[in-house]
Amino acid sequence: MSIHLIPLLVLVVVFLIATVRPVNMGALALVAAFVVGTAVAGEEATKILDGFPGDLFVILVGVTYLFAIAKRNGTVDWLVATAVRAVGGRVGLIPWVMFAVCAAITAAGAVSPAAVAIIAPIGLGFAARYRISPLLMGVMVVQGASAGSFSPIGIFGGIVNGVVDRAGLPGSPLVLFASTFTMNLLLAAAAFVLFGGRALLGRERVVLGAEAIEASRRATHPPVRPHSLVGTGPVRPAVERPGSDTGGVAGTDTAGQAGTEAPPRLGVEQIGTLVGLLGLVLGALVFDLNVGFVAVTVAVLLTLAYPQSSKDAINQVSWGAVLLIGGIVTYVALLERTGTIGWLGTSVAGIGAPLLAALLICLIGAVVSAFASTTGILGALIPLAVPFLASGTVGAVGLIAALSISASVVDSSPFSTNGALVVANSPEDGRDRVFRGLMAWGMALVVIAPLLSWGALVLPGWL
Repeated sequence: MSIHLIPLLVLVVVFLIATVRPVNMGALALVAAFVVGTAVAGEEATKILDGFPGDLFVILVGVTYLFAIAKRNGTVDWLVATAVRAVGGRVGLIPWVMFAVCAAITAAGAVSPAAVAIIAPIGLGFAARYRISPLLMGVMVVQGASAGSFSPIGIFGGIVNGVVDRAGLPGSPLVLFASTFTMNLLLAAAAFVLFGGRALLGRERVVLGAEAIEASRRATHPPVRPHSLVGTGPVRPAVERPGSDTGGVAGTDTAGQAGTEAPPRLGVEQIGTLVGLLGLVLGALVFDLNVGFVAVTVAVLLTLAYPQSSKDAINQVSWGAVLLIGGIVTYVALLERTGTIGWLGTSVAGIGAPLLAALLICLIGAVVSAFASTTGILGALIPLAVPFLASGTVGAVGLIAALSISASVVDSSPFSTNGALVVANSPEDGRDRVFRGLMAWGMALVVIAPLLSWGALVLPGWL
């Protein structure tokens, strides 16, 4: 048996055990990394721990800590209300707003995890308040971040186009951006349909601000219709529905249905938190500072400034999710150090059937990226495929775009940074469901994305 097959089989066993037994998969993966690393790879424990994602640990802890504070002091409620007003109270449009905002941020050059770290807690706060599926909101945020990342000035776009230029291969930044954006947009639309988005479109509008006050007054003192019959009871105030010409809106928000709500007020503490969140955005997107360290810094400063509302926020960090993600990523890092990932790519590139080899390269990119850094996979697999592409048997532009799609759309996997951020910021009572949903969605994309991108961009041979 090849030495590279043993770590892969162990990874399969880890997934099987975690599926049938109530044990944290990350803890299992750490045990597997220790056993395989020492017994098979001959590594010391300190070397194995080099693969632990310290940067991801700081991001997960820092962001969830900061937004736990923001939730406790009402700042998230104010941000959610602002988002509602921005779309005229139409709850069904909010997931698409989150998609568009994330796409715009990453298209402007922000790293994908930074955009998700900033937008996901806000989107998931909105989902919790208005009974929207957190799985739907999380997928929309992550696919939006992936959609913008391949712009000519985006991080992923810069990596891929740079590799292509250095290798002297034909490339098209426009095709790369258009194809990746279109695929993520289609996946977002599919998620919107599958995870309850259509039901949101039929929701009544939420009314905030001055309109809410007027609607509340009308609900308390409903108008009397002329010539109404005595004894017929009070006339119900009109409820405005999407596309309705009715002028009034009233109701309650007891079941996540839209209705009349008083707008959250901003106090000194909320303004201070907003300043801190603005500092996070500027630090991560403008000054290219580590988003995790910036988030921890802001959270600590807010705790020092407002200890009463912040003192228990650290307990809301999802430590189980942190262990899960840290363990899996540590094991995948072991696979990379032992050359298992490179061995897979080299074996596939040596296949005599070019189209089949192209499909398998896309599949490998999707599988590995679902558990590891998309940036690292793009930087590793495309150079690995350069000799294969240089032969001219498969169109370089099409395969590069298909590989980029395959390696990026799976970022919604809970084992990827973006998916992990969604899990960590989900409501505690539904976190397991979100994790399982993202795992099913991510694993489905591992198969579907390579097949679709290969079938559309490689098989026809038109690129």
